[in-house]
Amino acid sequence: MSLITVENVHKYFPLPEGKGEFPVLQDINLTIRSGEVVALLGRSGSGKSTLLRIMAGLIPPSRGQVLSNGRPLNGPNSDVAMVFQSFALLPWLTVQENVELGLEAKGISRTVRRQMALRAIDLVGLDGFESAYPKELSGGMKQRVGFARAFVLEPQVLFMDEPFSALDVLTSENLRGEIDDLWNAGMFPSKSILIVTHNIEEAVFLADRVVILGANPGRVRGELTIDLPRPHDRTHPRFKELVDYIYQVMTNPEIEVVGREPSLVGAAVTPPVEISSPWATPLPHVRVGEISGLLEVIVNLPEGTDDIPRLAERLQLEVDALLPILDACVLLDFATVSQGDVKLTPIGQDFATTTILRSKDLFRQQALANVPVLGKMVEVLQEKKSGSVRSDTFLSLWEEHFPPVEAERQFATAVDWGRYAELFEYDTNEDRFYINQGESEAVS
Repeated sequence: MSLITVENVHKYFPLPEGKGEFPVLQDINLTIRSGEVVALLGRSGSGKSTLLRIMAGLIPPSRGQVLSNGRPLNGPNSDVAMVFQSFALLPWLTVQENVELGLEAKGISRTVRRQMALRAIDLVGLDGFESAYPKELSGGMKQRVGFARAFVLEPQVLFMDEPFSALDVLTSENLRGEIDDLWNAGMFPSKSILIVTHNIEEAVFLADRVVILGANPGRVRGELTIDLPRPHDRTHPRFKELVDYIYQVMTNPEIEVVGREPSLVGAAVTPPVEISSPWATPLPHVRVGEISGLLEVIVNLPEGTDDIPRLAERLQLEVDALLPILDACVLLDFATVSQGDVKLTPIGQDFATTTILRSKDLFRQQALANVPVLGKMVEVLQEKKSGSVRSDTFLSLWEEHFPPVEAERQFATAVDWGRYAELFEYDTNEDRFYINQGESEAVS
């Protein structure tokens, strides 16, 4: 039975000053059926949370429609409840009062909503804390209140937007296991679960089906059935096989996900999108120190290579944190990624093992050769007699292609890379860029 159906959904956000639209989601088709746990997995920029909010009726699609129980959705979706990454508790209310909020909004009598709230509180293991205030609770307990507040509404579909990411490792593992236990025991108070996550192992552990989104703009690349008996055993060879396959897919964004089996053989390849302006090409949001640190870890491993899932575990990094660093290393030709493995190039090995001064020279060389926007910034500075421009000269160029927040992030990344490469200087107090002496000869 189809509970929620997404049909040809697109989402655009307007750019400042009428400069056009920024595409966040493109032609999304998705169905959530009764009796399944579905995980939405994608890199930063894939629009996971935006899609979740469209399905919840919190924001409208720009094109397409969402059906809930076969009815077109216009406004908040009464068939769903949501658990957020932030706990979003009202600090002046007790645990029980926070759990009762949604019921009170529905006009349910005090006696009935009290009984329902106490059952939900008991279900998440918080009995005894009914009269406690949020300030008295740990992070994990606050999130349990969030789950109880959603459970008490008995939604057809429970949406979870990265519900464990704000918790420490042990607490998140404990809560994740308890949610899985409730589902496997048939005690879960909803017919289906849709979870947005950036944790690949979490997706394979919890879900029956993993939908993988591409980024910039977000689109469905494909889906993978988790064909393991419940509960999903992390030590099962198939579990590792599925995790490894998803890592391969996530680190090869041009490859489409096909079929149910973890095999890239016969996968269709999406041709790269033509981008005319260097200002429209997004930079990975990582600092040079993160690039250097990752390369130094890998260079000390046998043969300067590692399996990406094992590397993520070694560094205790989630996929959203590790993949942008890998993207930057590949962009600068310091590393290659293939079949789920990362390997340093000769110049990457040189960068990771040489002196500080030479590493800066190598970074400048690779940045100018592989990051067109940095070369364009230098050209603009060279064209000015003063060798100087205001920061908004560059920022406005990014704002022609990205929303303000993303434009600021692109700006910050370019400043970090350009300063390290000594391509230019940036004076924060003056809000101006200056060309480095002798840079003209270096670039030419």
